Amino acid sequence: MITLAISKGRILEEALPLLSRAGIEPEEDPRSSRKLVIPVDDREFRLLVIRAQDVPIYVEHGAADLGIAGKDVLLEQGSLNLYEPLDLGIARCRMVVAGRQDRSSHGKRPRVGTKYAETTRRFFAKRGTQVEIIPLSGSMELAPQVGLTDWIVDLVDTGNTLRANGLVVLDHIADISSRLVVNKGSMKMKHSAIGAVIDRLAAAASAAAVQAAARG
Repeated sequence: MITLAISKGRILEEALPLLSRAGIEPEEDPRSSRKLVIPVDDREFRLLVIRAQDVPIYVEHGAADLGIAGKDVLLEQGSLNLYEPLDLGIARCRMVVAGRQDRSSHGKRPRVGTKYAETTRRFFAKRGTQVEIIPLSGSMELAPQVGLTDWIVDLVDTGNTLRANGLVVLDHIADISSRLVVNKGSMKMKHSAIGAVIDRLAAAASAAAVQAAARG
């Protein structure tokens, strides 16, 4: 039995076609099922549907052999003891610093609102800038408008939400996409089976990229 951890939302929506192309067909649609453990048709595979932030933790501690996790989560959680063999090329976006164009920090220590506290701290530390981190879990774009923060660090796709709230991208931190992560113990104990899954997903991701390029 091989266990794959995945989270609901955009990652799941974009991962399901890849899984199908790789021959991994859930017995129930995980987008609508209330089950957290979903068998796959061949009965040698199962899906765990969990919170995005928990996917790497389940994989690192061996509760799942494989996981599909956003690079933003992997960056934030730091040096996890995982293999990261494959960029699946799905759920693409950018992690950026954003704020109001007409507002600077005026020499004081800038306040930065984000749910990516560790990534934000490392980014500014590399630039020799001390910042005060304001932990936020949502509605990031509001914080600079009401003076809670000078800047925010968040994920953006089109940038439309930033523009609608009078914000602009000030700096780029990282390109984000979903990655396949593998438990190191599982890779040793189930090397042949997991290697085959990696190859199938790599072929599926490559085919999807070719199709996307053809459409574009």
